[in-house]
Amino acid sequence: MPPALRILGLLALLMAAPALAQTLDDRHLPVVPMTAQDRATLVASLLSPTDPAKLSAAEAMPGGTATIPFTEKDDAFSQPSAGFTEDRLHSFNRGNGLFRKLWIAAPSEIKTSDGLGPLYNARSCQACHLKDGRGHPPEGPEDDRISMLLRLSHLGGTSPEGIADWIATSPDPALGGQLQDFAAPGLAAEGQFYVTYTETPVTLADGTIVNLRAPDYSLTPAESDGILLSPRVAPQMIGLGLLEAIPAADILALADPDDLNHDGVSGRPQIVPSVEFGVPMLGRFGLKAGAPTIREQTAAALAMDMGLSNPLYPDPWGDCTEAEASCRTAPHGQEPGLRDGLEVDRERLDLLTFYARNLGVPARREADDTTVLKGKDIFEATGCAACHQPSFVTLTLQEQPEQSAQAIWPYTDVLLHDMGPGLADNRPEGRASGTEWRTAPLWGIGLTEIVSGHTQFLHDGRARSLLEAILWHGGEAGAQRDTVAAMTAEDREALLAFVGSL
Repeated sequence: MPPALRILGLLALLMAAPALAQTLDDRHLPVVPMTAQDRATLVASLLSPTDPAKLSAAEAMPGGTATIPFTEKDDAFSQPSAGFTEDRLHSFNRGNGLFRKLWIAAPSEIKTSDGLGPLYNARSCQACHLKDGRGHPPEGPEDDRISMLLRLSHLGGTSPEGIADWIATSPDPALGGQLQDFAAPGLAAEGQFYVTYTETPVTLADGTIVNLRAPDYSLTPAESDGILLSPRVAPQMIGLGLLEAIPAADILALADPDDLNHDGVSGRPQIVPSVEFGVPMLGRFGLKAGAPTIREQTAAALAMDMGLSNPLYPDPWGDCTEAEASCRTAPHGQEPGLRDGLEVDRERLDLLTFYARNLGVPARREADDTTVLKGKDIFEATGCAACHQPSFVTLTLQEQPEQSAQAIWPYTDVLLHDMGPGLADNRPEGRASGTEWRTAPLWGIGLTEIVSGHTQFLHDGRARSLLEAILWHGGEAGAQRDTVAAMTAEDREALLAFVGSL
């Protein structure tokens, strides 16, 4: 659906509601209450469907007024939102320092930095999200695996109350929910994972041959019976605060689980129990939208990836299971009277959350180029925007001016979609089945090579180009994939130019 028509539909939805009540899933933000009329007026003023020039200017600034200037340097994703005051910049820089901080195992004389592990995947946030960008799979058996991890689970277990269609799973009793491939001195890592690829040529309608590589994963020591594996490459970090500020009602309004409009697309919301608030909330973050807020996503990464206790995950042993007794009894960094008795206290968690929330989205490149504009028309005509929804208007917020009342262009609907057997990890997570993934935001995707030094995409980095990524789409996106495969070379290059400009 063209953006102007989608915006008109959103305005109609807002006007039909008696009031825009703060939903259950927006409780984590300081929302300014608004009537439906006032909200509709705001949306119309920021995304006017009757003024193409204004709409085009807005799209060139994908993060709204918080958009940062484009730079061809590898720190293009590491800049703060535009318009920061001096005190907010100070908080951002302190959060950046914690993001880059190298943690060490306890016991240590450096009390402010110990507590790593005892089992872990990385020593810093920056190690996985290098330059705040996308990670990569290992290239060969000797390459590092620091920016990629392996989630683990088994079918069965308990389901949280109040969430329908939950697929019960449980962590592996020996290894937990994630394979930790590093360990503190005196302990052994849980193991290593290895990836091999099988390449299959795909011939497009114009005779172009594209090789798609399918990964296969194995563990050392060998995996247990029935274990489900899900490889995850660290995603880019930009624009998270803006995604968090999209009204939950606007995301839920896009869901069409029964495909009532018969377009072949049936997005579903991920609903997860909030660790912080104790209620079901809309999942927004993670490759299967398993976290409802930036704060919870950050806290879970501290605990699972680095074994650091924090206010939401206070166990000092992180993901160590009861079977890993030596891990649970190993020295840790928790000391009474220091950092709230945690390895990462509330102040540090708040600063890391503030940093992640305010990594700025770069301005578009060549948004008015003739080829790019042709590619935009093809993107919409092909139906790509059915999942990669172009725009939203964020909530009006107190104390968060960078995210408040912004017209944003992330190109995601934040919903789960069945991507078919080719991309399946066959590992359910919450309401997401083994073939479902959250629609990835596309903003900044064209800067991946500049920031990360590679062009590897999708949840496990199997695609080595944007075209390979498109050709891996199946399930609900199978028709769009086939349309791209049938395009002329000229139309296909225009489409890729548009996506690369985002």
